[in-house]
Amino acid sequence: MLRLQLPTDPRWVDVAKMSLEEILVDHAYCEQKAASSCISLIIKFPEYERMVDVLVPVVAEEWAHFESVMEQIRKRGYKFGFPRKDEYVVQLQGFVRKGGSRTDQLTEHLLMNALIEARSCERFKILWKNLADEELKQFYHELMISEAGHYVNFIQLAKSYNDPGKVDQRWAEWLAFEKGVMEHLAIRGDRMH
Repeated sequence: MLRLQLPTDPRWVDVAKMSLEEILVDHAYCEQKAASSCISLIIKFPEYERMVDVLVPVVAEEWAHFESVMEQIRKRGYKFGFPRKDEYVVQLQGFVRKGGSRTDQLTEHLLMNALIEARSCERFKILWKNLADEELKQFYHELMISEAGHYVNFIQLAKSYNDPGKVDQRWAEWLAFEKGVMEHLAIRGDRMH
């Protein structure tokens, strides 16, 4: 369903399990950024009413995820640290096409967000399948389902505002680009992406 062209390196989960505190802190910031990204789309493209209506509850859901991750951090006696530069997202942002119509600009941002949600969904599935902590396994299972829904929202919105064939073509380009990003990112246990 996600169509990611390169699965996460299997070694990532082993490294992540050894630095669970770091993963949870990075995950909390990812959820905060996801909420902020949706807010940014709403502010930047307010004339796209259906998009606004779809994303308003996503903002609330992403913020609820942030609160849930914070609860997991506190429950385990971990410390909430400073945000980290998300090299994965920075590289994706560099692939966003500039210019074109407002609809084309919106499509670019929707596809970038869809890709981030897809990769997060994949990572959550890996954590769900591989963590020993039963509570965290269930936690990541629920988040995996939610992220899959957000991914679908972004793709459907893009296709509702732009030619579906054009969206599919550009989505294929995004997927190919993301594969290249993943091939060159270091495997780090302190990063969700």
